[in-house]
Amino acid sequence: MSIPVIGVLPLWDDELNSLWMLPGYMDGLNRAGALPVMLPLSSEDAIIERICQTVDGLLFTGGHDIFPGMYDEAVSAVCGSVCIERDNMEIKLFTKAVKDMNKPALGICRGIQLFNVALGGTLYQDLPSMNTGSSQFRGGATINHRQAPPDDVPSHAVTINRSSPLSKLIKTERIQVNSSHHQGIRELAPELAYMATAEDGLIEAVYMPGRSFVWAVQWHPELTSHDENSKLLFAAFIDACRRTEII
Repeated sequence: MSIPVIGVLPLWDDELNSLWMLPGYMDGLNRAGALPVMLPLSSEDAIIERICQTVDGLLFTGGHDIFPGMYDEAVSAVCGSVCIERDNMEIKLFTKAVKDMNKPALGICRGIQLFNVALGGTLYQDLPSMNTGSSQFRGGATINHRQAPPDDVPSHAVTINRSSPLSKLIKTERIQVNSSHHQGIRELAPELAYMATAEDGLIEAVYMPGRSFVWAVQWHPELTSHDENSKLLFAAFIDACRRTEII
């Protein structure tokens, strides 16, 4: 069986001024039968082009908030730290590799937000403020989207869209997920369709119809490798990468 090469977008440490990586991303891909490779942090055209020529798929990881200017909003006082270098690289790479070349891509946490912004959608800059008078997000229920440790334990449910490919994969209408984020999708990009929502109405999973595999989830399957649904998600991504491998 072939072993697809997956480019993994790097995490950035502001204090140490360095790249880093959570082992769960690499382990989840490796267990699914792929060779994960952490990418450099660069938006140079030649580097982006070479990445596109080299990898069979891309994993867009969690991390910093996306700079609100990327979706034409001013930075709110409740917005967290940003890494514009990551924003520039990831939007350029998503556009070139995923939109133009139809490379398979999986987004996790920040990844779902990046997909949405790259395709013209917007974000809530802060979900926790939903419980205050200055609430940005007003859903139908109160959900804690940033759970206390341990991070690998589910903290709330999501409802799966029956007509979505995620429903076909996991064959159930409701699953429990972990949650560690304070931003989320506000206006869904026109080229995306939702696959799951939380009880408060927040979109928790999306896909890009008509593409080989462009899926993203707001939860963290890289932290729940023991969970069967997490295994299925990584396996589906790698299967898609095998079908579109570089020859």
